[in-house]
Amino acid sequence: MTRRSRFAGAAALLSIIAIPMLPQAASALERSPRPELRPVELGPGGAPEVARQAVYVLPGRSLRPAARPDALLHRTRAAAPETAPETEAPMPVSNRQAPFEAWLADFRGRARAAGISQAVLDRALHGLRYDASVVERDRNQAEFTRTLWDYLDTAVSDTRIANGRAALRDHGAVLERIEARYGVEKEVVTAIWGLESAYGAFRGETKVIEAMATLAFDGRRGAFFEQQLVAALKILQAGDTTPERMTGSWAGAMGHTQFMPTSYLEHAQDFTGDGRRDIWGGDPADALASAAAYLAHHGWEKGQPWGVEVRVPEGFDYSLSDREITKLPSDWAALGVVDMAGRPVPDHGQASVLLPAGSQGAAFLIFDNFAVLERYNTADAYVIAVGHLSDRLAGGPPIRGGWPHGDRALTYDERKEMQRRLTAAGFDTRGIDGKVGPLTIAAVRAWQTAQGLTPDGYASPALLDRLR
Repeated sequence: MTRRSRFAGAAALLSIIAIPMLPQAASALERSPRPELRPVELGPGGAPEVARQAVYVLPGRSLRPAARPDALLHRTRAAAPETAPETEAPMPVSNRQAPFEAWLADFRGRARAAGISQAVLDRALHGLRYDASVVERDRNQAEFTRTLWDYLDTAVSDTRIANGRAALRDHGAVLERIEARYGVEKEVVTAIWGLESAYGAFRGETKVIEAMATLAFDGRRGAFFEQQLVAALKILQAGDTTPERMTGSWAGAMGHTQFMPTSYLEHAQDFTGDGRRDIWGGDPADALASAAAYLAHHGWEKGQPWGVEVRVPEGFDYSLSDREITKLPSDWAALGVVDMAGRPVPDHGQASVLLPAGSQGAAFLIFDNFAVLERYNTADAYVIAVGHLSDRLAGGPPIRGGWPHGDRALTYDERKEMQRRLTAAGFDTRGIDGKVGPLTIAAVRAWQTAQGLTPDGYASPALLDRLR
């Protein structure tokens, strides 16, 4: 498969990310900074505009491994979509227990047809309560925007680095065996662990069966969550855990590395050899092996970096900073793109130039492993955080390029306004949806070129002001 086909439709990352506000930890532990993403309508077969930022993607599907439809990633993958079009209006969140129980009675028949035994259904579904709190969270995910550099301050903080190095020491033997078996560096696996659950400190306490049943009944994402519920019941039937121990996030992500039930069925590993694939317990070995297996399945290349921070020369043609434009690092070096020490980046494979904050911010050469990490979470900010944290755990330096600290993230309404104004000026974004993806970035670049500006595709507040 060519790198062009793997990255079809992709574009440079913008420096904004929609995440929830997290409480500040009072101890050395830090909560997972994993982006919690807002839902969006995704058309079957692939939408023309997919945001290169953590905004407006289905919760429970983009936050951690899940068998995602091609529409989300613009990648080719033999997997059935996990969602169906929404045809029902959300139900009121009060007084729903009686109809919920009626739904459960009907669901039992569908679950039995899917191969779930009566004994498992009786144990797992007995006494379930409609959980209004998960419905409220699903419906009311407020948009909080942070710049990439603010997000990285949390995701790759000194505390998270120190805790990650401690985790590498404490679990070094297991992580080295995982690396040897799956071919994924121990620092990468540990970085995912750190961002997903703060090295196991925040694995989620929501009862997954109850939450998935509630969200499947609710009707808003019924087909998706019913699929997750059936998968969770299959996990119980296999004897990997019990309903009481099957806890996770409100959207169904479970364990140290926050697997959705469907991804668990596909990729979870029994690394300890005890006959169970236990990603929930105190021993993280199975969960860490599962994360490594997931990356290996999607093509992780050991020894290849996710990306390398680089310097671009004065007068660089910023139109080349496009995910579809790839060259060997030696060819980029001939154009003046070198590492932070002024040396050519080794030829690890085809690479593209990524400018997360346009010409005023840090620059990276990114390789195929960047796309593999995107399989875990489609937010490029998350990928940069995992990659950079893994580099720091391996002894690498901080990001040395600057960031436009005076900038703030555009709000959803401002992104739509930017698209409207670009389209009205003759630079069609092919839709007004608030998602800044490859088509919008191309329109930004074309407008910047027409205005005699640096065509870096960076959608900033200053750009919106000029459009106004």
